[in-house]
Amino acid sequence: MEMRKFNDVAYFQVGIARKYMRRHNLTPLQFVERDKQYHILHFLEVGYEPFHLTGDEGVLDELDQIVAEQQSSTP
Repeated sequence: MEMRKFNDVAYFQVGIARKYMRRHNLTPLQFVERDKQYHILHFLEVGYEPFHLTGDEGVLDELDQIVAEQQSSTP
């Protein structure tokens, strides 16, 4: 990944992570634990191209849906 895109993706991940933490009243440590379980930052990296054009609320709604689906499929 070229450096500029890498920086853009990282900036996007940080911004969405902060808003996700705010939405769910999570501390940074709680977010890290959730990310380990549900791979939120990886999902944001892989989906960067469509997501960075979507708007933050749409991305947060998509993350909530993905996490809920993973929670419901976990025994």
